[in-house]
Amino acid sequence: MSESTTVANTAILVSLDFGAPDYAESLEELRLLAESAGVRTLALIEGRRQRPDASTFAGSGKVDEIAALVEELEAPLVIFNHDLSPAQMRNLAAKIHARVIDRTMLILDIFALRAQSHEGKVQVELAQLKYLSTRLVGMNMDMGQQKFAVGARGPGETQLELDRRKLDRRMHLLKERLKQLKRHRELQRKARNRSDVMSVSIVGYTNAGKSTLFNRLTNANVYAADQLFATLDTTSRKIFLEGDSPCQVVLSDTVGFIRHLPHGLVAAFRSTLEETAQADLLLHVVDVNSPERHDQVAAVNKVLAEIGAQHIPQIVVYNKIDLQRLEAGVKRDEYGKIASIHLSARTGIGLAELRAALVEVRDAPMPEKQADEWHPLNEN
Repeated sequence: MSESTTVANTAILVSLDFGAPDYAESLEELRLLAESAGVRTLALIEGRRQRPDASTFAGSGKVDEIAALVEELEAPLVIFNHDLSPAQMRNLAAKIHARVIDRTMLILDIFALRAQSHEGKVQVELAQLKYLSTRLVGMNMDMGQQKFAVGARGPGETQLELDRRKLDRRMHLLKERLKQLKRHRELQRKARNRSDVMSVSIVGYTNAGKSTLFNRLTNANVYAADQLFATLDTTSRKIFLEGDSPCQVVLSDTVGFIRHLPHGLVAAFRSTLEETAQADLLLHVVDVNSPERHDQVAAVNKVLAEIGAQHIPQIVVYNKIDLQRLEAGVKRDEYGKIASIHLSARTGIGLAELRAALVEVRDAPMPEKQADEWHPLNEN
């Protein structure tokens, strides 16, 4: 992992509108992603195009505009709100005279910053090396001379200096290590199943309040912050639920999802995400105040389908009701089953109803788990 220097991380953000209906939301996420990576935004450049330019993605006129602003602001880094091909990245860097990274590289960088557990670090490094392996030839600048860390955390500079044979050997080693960790996780899961303990995974869009809810229910101290991907490593705790039939539940906090989550990350985090796919129940946390909450729910359900978790029963948890002074409570479907719960993880309002709901689900007959195979979907 490369060391940061005293020079501040600053960047120019570039986002092009190709007519996608979620463009405004994607642009706001770019700002939050940059902030979560520790980047201070110097300027934002936008534009409209029908399709990407094959050579530079943005087109010659827009590239000239970016280059002029880079020179004026002395910006060391330009972040595109899009996925760039290796050729486009090289061509842009040569014309702009600054380092260029794309949205996927930015997300990978945040994951490298957040990973705390050994498994998390292995998964992130593997995803980064897979991404960087296609960009080894003719990288845009001398990586060893960089004075900033964004886009170069994890393997970054030192790993890029390795030849492809060493790179392949490193990726093979990481894959084998993940297999060992997966076997260990499966043994833990089988032990839980034998003890007849219900497994509940908290899922949701990033920054919906999953970790705050997890901390409230478990009295844990998992890092929770108002930023994207504040939590990366899956954390599990046992909680005791009181009631007519007291029981224990294993509750797991998971990484938040986001639109267009890079496939490399979904694949690399397969062993961690399989914990979600093996759960008895999902608590799908939604920020009730977000105007994009319906699209965010769809984005989460898409990733759940990718990891084979689409058939697991869900309770939708509408969080942050205190911000609008909404009433806490439980809503049921036409069959009388709990469909959603309104609460505030921050204040604790509605947590009693959630605990009661977990007991109710625990006492109900559990459906057979379907052994869905891993099948990443194409985003195109």
